[in-house]
Amino acid sequence: MKAIQIERNFTQFVVFAEDTILSALSKITANQSRLIFVVSESGILQGVLTDGDFRRWVAECGEIDLNRPVTAAMNPNCRHAAEGTAPADLASLLTSRIIALPLLDSHGRIVAVARRATDGLQIGSHRIGDDAPCFLIAEIGNNHNGDLNTALQLIDAAHAAGADCAKFQMRDMSKLYSNAGDSNDMASDLGTQYTLDLLERFQLSDDDLFRCFDHAASKGLVPLCTPWDETSLDKLNRWGMEGFKVASADFTNHTLISQLAATGKPLICSTGMASELEIRSGIRHLQQVGANYVLLHCNSTYPTPFKDVNLRYLERLRDLAEAPVGYSGHERGIEVPIAAAALGASVIEKHITLDRGMEGNDHKVSLLPEEFAQMMQGIRRVEESMGQGGERSISQGEMMNREVLAKSLVAACDVPAGTEITEAMVRIQSPGQGLQPNRLNDLIGRRLPVAKSQGDVFFPSDRETPAATPRKYRFDQPFGLPVRYHDIAVFSQVSNLDLVEIHLSYKDLEVNLDEVLPERQGMGLVVHAPELFAGDHTLDLCTGDASYRQHSIAELQRVIDISQDLRNRFACPDPVLLVTNVGGFSEHRHLDRQERQPLRERLIESLKQLNTGGEVEIIPQTMPPFPWHFGGQRYHNLFVDTEFIRSFCEEQGMRVCLDVSHSKLACNHLHQPFRQFLDQILPFTAHLHLADAKDIDGEGLQIDDGEIDWVQLFQQINQHCPKASFIPEIWQGHKNGGEGAWLALERLEAAAA
Repeated sequence: MKAIQIERNFTQFVVFAEDTILSALSKITANQSRLIFVVSESGILQGVLTDGDFRRWVAECGEIDLNRPVTAAMNPNCRHAAEGTAPADLASLLTSRIIALPLLDSHGRIVAVARRATDGLQIGSHRIGDDAPCFLIAEIGNNHNGDLNTALQLIDAAHAAGADCAKFQMRDMSKLYSNAGDSNDMASDLGTQYTLDLLERFQLSDDDLFRCFDHAASKGLVPLCTPWDETSLDKLNRWGMEGFKVASADFTNHTLISQLAATGKPLICSTGMASELEIRSGIRHLQQVGANYVLLHCNSTYPTPFKDVNLRYLERLRDLAEAPVGYSGHERGIEVPIAAAALGASVIEKHITLDRGMEGNDHKVSLLPEEFAQMMQGIRRVEESMGQGGERSISQGEMMNREVLAKSLVAACDVPAGTEITEAMVRIQSPGQGLQPNRLNDLIGRRLPVAKSQGDVFFPSDRETPAATPRKYRFDQPFGLPVRYHDIAVFSQVSNLDLVEIHLSYKDLEVNLDEVLPERQGMGLVVHAPELFAGDHTLDLCTGDASYRQHSIAELQRVIDISQDLRNRFACPDPVLLVTNVGGFSEHRHLDRQERQPLRERLIESLKQLNTGGEVEIIPQTMPPFPWHFGGQRYHNLFVDTEFIRSFCEEQGMRVCLDVSHSKLACNHLHQPFRQFLDQILPFTAHLHLADAKDIDGEGLQIDDGEIDWVQLFQQINQHCPKASFIPEIWQGHKNGGEGAWLALERLEAAAA
């Protein structure tokens, strides 16, 4: 039998009787359930509107007016059930036609909606299933040792460590134990007496437990609790627990499981101490009572020897369960839960303590807060590294390294245009900027469309589609190309560029400008500061390392001084724009708002130390969430989100270089509408880098090869910053005579028109 899902946050399923038919139809579209329930102001069920009801109303009414009250089209005969109806009984009421059922209290008010469960289950805002992040439970249990303050500290520690859930245990000792929980019962064996003594001394009162639940919820954690008896279950259910944990000791207790399932709330069940026969029996019972459940593989030994963990059982358990599976660990260390996540565990439960030396068995197998944080970080890294499977593609970082480390097919001699290429005309050399060596046979026998000088790289356009070539373009905004010094003369002669953006390397800071730019240029100029300086120094104006930050300030001042000199060699009536990445990255995770504040303050202080002489305008570049630097990918924290960029520009009187590829990736990562981002940031934009983007890591793509709506973008540019300049910044767009850049300008021109 398919499990039943009870949704107590049911606002998406109801409209008020006075609402219009149109608003009801909008909600039906949003909830994707093909129906909406109609209630009075006091929440009393009035009827239902389904797709079929609406069609019948349209066929029968004389005049279609969607602004009429929804009661005009609803069906007042709505099937429903009483609150507390057993899931098995609810299942019999749900059909292929009736896919949702309102549950009513004694006054006829909707208190929940029952539906057949989808794959996986929901606890609070967390979805648990194969396609969802691992649900991390910090098992506090009785590790508070009966002290409320310790319990609250453990909740805070779980939150700081990155847990999703803080879990406790509740027992009614008088009902749970045959001797009413009397630790002085001399008839009890030693193990039972020891356990009873601990429980007797270390239990929290009901009120203290409820305070803990409230505190956990205030921290954004899901509070969960294991009820060890029916009385405890009743208390927890009345408090409003969103799901329940079933202890390993109760997995064979079908009576309690039936009572838990009758709540309609999801169950997370540990299977420690159970044989496979008992596990199979438990699964059948869970299915018979219509429970929505997760099974946790568990070994209930404290601590569990590594040889007894048997993580490979997870796969078998998944087949048996026909439901999500997870892992509850009692072994020492953090490695096993991380491995469980790699094997597909949807839930990880691990004990947490403030001191492993405290009295009680659980402390010895618990993680300290910093260890729990390490485990959480390891699990999240494993999840990220698992990917989606399927066909392998080359990552952005690999593409960057391939350009540097791999090899290309290179002209071994001068080859005139129209020549049929022979093997003798080709050699294999680094860097890997053109056709890979495995394409040699594809190249041989082709007639070369353009002449190659010895040492020139062969490109795909030499054997397939002819490369885009430069011409004159029409834009309302000033436009140009990214260049190095040696590109300027060539690019300026073949097109009508308004400007060039010189991308400086740290080596370029040492050149004699009189040698590379002997004549004044008749076009505008933008300068892009290096990210990497001599000695593997990555520019960072925000770091807490004072000496490193001063070094960055000094290097950027050198760039400013050179930019002042360059300004006099170009047609720059206004201060020259200097694009720079300001730093503020981290190695392992994104920083929260509070952690970013010191970086922001240090950036402001660093900028005050720079002397632009009124001839240079520093424009920080908007950044992607996961930027690539020399040495690998990092986490960027500044000039990523809308709020930071807008507030910084307003307060500091600055403008930015809006890299639309970077910012589209940031919006994808933050789940923010890109159009709204542009409306907010374009008014503060002096210059733009234009390239397409995809997902959260597809940076610098050719125009129209990603997700950006370029027609819309130019409309917003015309509205908010019509005088801002731009360049196409396509990954390796300068190769093969700038073919990528010229193609980008062609496509941008079409979008801007």
